[in-house]
Amino acid sequence: MTTIANSLRGLCGGAIHLPGDPGYDTARMPWNVAVDQRPAAVAFPADAAEVAEVVRAARAAGLRVAPQGTGHNAGPLGPLDDVVLLRTSAMTAVTVDPARRTARAEAGALWIDVVEQTAPHGLAALHGSSPDVGVVGYSLGGGIGWYARQHGLQTNSLTAIELVTAGGELVRATADTEADLFWALRGGGGNFGVVTAVEFDLFPIATAHAGWLVWDWREAARVLPAWAEWAVAAPDHVTTAARLLQIPPMPQIPEVFRNRQLLVVDGAVLGDPAVLAPLRALKPEMDTFADVPAPSLSRLHMDPEGPTPAVGAAAMLGDLDGAAFDALLGAAGPGSGTSLLVAAELRQLGGALGRPAPRHGALPRLDATFALFTCGIAATPEMAAASHADTRRVVEALRPWANGREYLNFAETKVDTSRAFDPATWRRLQDVRRAADPDGLFVANHVI
Repeated sequence: MTTIANSLRGLCGGAIHLPGDPGYDTARMPWNVAVDQRPAAVAFPADAAEVAEVVRAARAAGLRVAPQGTGHNAGPLGPLDDVVLLRTSAMTAVTVDPARRTARAEAGALWIDVVEQTAPHGLAALHGSSPDVGVVGYSLGGGIGWYARQHGLQTNSLTAIELVTAGGELVRATADTEADLFWALRGGGGNFGVVTAVEFDLFPIATAHAGWLVWDWREAARVLPAWAEWAVAAPDHVTTAARLLQIPPMPQIPEVFRNRQLLVVDGAVLGDPAVLAPLRALKPEMDTFADVPAPSLSRLHMDPEGPTPAVGAAAMLGDLDGAAFDALLGAAGPGSGTSLLVAAELRQLGGALGRPAPRHGALPRLDATFALFTCGIAATPEMAAASHADTRRVVEALRPWANGREYLNFAETKVDTSRAFDPATWRRLQDVRRAADPDGLFVANHVI
């Protein structure tokens, strides 16, 4: 401990926390507070130069480095006894170039920071369904948002990535400089260095036709198969998700939804809203779809914001038949006895998500028809155990329709990372990792 203290104490203007320090427990806390991460030290660099100092000092002290912005996907990191947790939450600058239709976001920036700065220019990024997800982690792992079937994965809209290497050097990776790193980072996550900033394309989206269609979940056996059949054939300009929701009786939740069990289809249309006619014909009890300002889509999904105790499980699925919906509802629908308190969700893929992007990195497309994601509240050990069992039960119920692939942004526990890529891509990623970090200095949540 003394050696670590001597190596790190003076860095980051003193924003270093070691076990036993008064601020250590707060500093180590990820967004998902159900994950109990206990690193050898926690560092809060203010800029890229301080990131480089921490990397060099950690290496000299025989420690490894785990970059972390928000800690949404902290579970797969595993034990951190010999790891400096490098929290980038102080690095939040966002700049927009409306003429070039690009933005630059530092490693600690959240999507709401980007949404608020791009909207005045009539531009939008390929942000996700939650405003407080970090831009960098989301972007390096893929990135499925409400414009995804029209414009593809956020990772392939990246145009430049700034990072600190294992040698403690700051480099800028683009298609023309550090091209192998640039390719690997776009889908390969935090395995190759500490990303300090990303630049990415923006799109001329000022409004969208977006909202919710709501049914009581007892209608799910009728509505879900019809939604899935519609989703497979839908044009690229619409992206939706279907969710089974059990909503707690919390006062901050609108009364019309409070303490109810619902089936919700939410999403956004960038073209003719008549595409929703087959879903509206299913007679939802509520239809909030309307032309809305693009920034409102950052909260359309009503994902929880701020530190939240949660557990989750996921799978990538092929085409679904009637037996698949019977299995899903048997595990998470009416009468299932599930304690799942947030969602069992199917995201509509296909469109641009199913085609290789023209200038893609290591994740050119998502090879699946639907992405399944389930999550539950873990506010107490008992709730965590029940939610873990229920989320896994949903995934296991749909195992016959899973295609064996992984989408790492949804993988909340350790998985076989190679299953996110085809064999040739996996081999190339391993080669780039060995060249960039031969000693395994960097600890990623999904290891290559």
